[in-house]
Amino acid sequence: MLRRLHKEQPASFAFTPANLAWAEGQISKYPEGRQASAIIPLLFRAQEQEGWLTRPAIEHVADMLGMAHIRALEVATFYFMFQLQPVGTVAHIQICGTTSCMICGAEDLIAVCKELIAPAPHTLSADGKFSWEEVECLGACANAPMAQIGKDYYEDLSPERLREMIAKFSAGEVPVPGSQIGRYSSEPLNGLTSLKDFESGRTQYNASVQRAVDIRDTVKRIDGTEVPLITPWRGNTAGAKLADSVPEAKAAAPKKAEPKPAAVADLPAEGKKPAALGAARDGKADDLKKIEGIGPALEKLCHELGIFHYDQIAGWGADEIAWMDGNLKGFKGRVTRDKWVAQAKIIVEQGLEIFLERAKTNDY
Repeated sequence: MLRRLHKEQPASFAFTPANLAWAEGQISKYPEGRQASAIIPLLFRAQEQEGWLTRPAIEHVADMLGMAHIRALEVATFYFMFQLQPVGTVAHIQICGTTSCMICGAEDLIAVCKELIAPAPHTLSADGKFSWEEVECLGACANAPMAQIGKDYYEDLSPERLREMIAKFSAGEVPVPGSQIGRYSSEPLNGLTSLKDFESGRTQYNASVQRAVDIRDTVKRIDGTEVPLITPWRGNTAGAKLADSVPEAKAAAPKKAEPKPAAVADLPAEGKKPAALGAARDGKADDLKKIEGIGPALEKLCHELGIFHYDQIAGWGADEIAWMDGNLKGFKGRVTRDKWVAQAKIIVEQGLEIFLERAKTNDY
């Protein structure tokens, strides 16, 4: 396939200070005379910074590495992970079109992209928020059909679900990645037939999805605020200090211990505090993690605030929702964004089993 640079190019490119420090650290990994070995990570970092790989960026990286511009252009045009044209400001949707996905409905997903985004791949939508392309196998064949959006996989897709996801992304929401029909990782559609002991005690989602839900940045591009590359061979022991100086990097760094939630008396008083319980009824709390968007940390915080049962959440009005949204330390706004009340009402009124079926398609 012939890949050309986009006809419209910016005048120049320069790494941000944080990305430049990262790039220099990458270059230092290689011996003198072999700096060109860093070409792929530097080009990808440039793409993450700008959204797509521009000609000035390619040439800038080539100059940093002492390479002829044509050599860097050869790399950029060879690897399909490099986007040589502008992509959507919100999301670039990559639909897998290889055998397993194709026979499971990938063509229907592509039809949705053509209808809602643009008739041709690598073309911006009218509002500039989205772009799409068909890609080769992404290795999630057991959960076909699927798409990669940002850093994550969205699996077991249907045309209807993809429509809903595009609407959510457009509204500033980020759908939960992973299986869209409620499968845990790549487990059988009909449930486990062995190793059932592992079901107890696991997180609400598989590890990669749980991490995406916790950090809520699946479509956020790398921008240099992450924990930087540490290069001890350069005598660099300041990597950790630099990470601590950047708020976003500090938040992404491993935490030694989870801080204790603030006492209720210390929390702001927006809205109206929901009725709280001193302890779970009969000593047995409901599994609040069944509600999409509530993980172990949020469940623990709810318990700290006296919320143990589905019917408590189902009974919240606008004032109680506002209070909870403002007082979930570290998770502000999650009640509204993840529709806790609507989910809890279904559990209370129709039962947990029906809710779990409806949750597979986000029907709440």
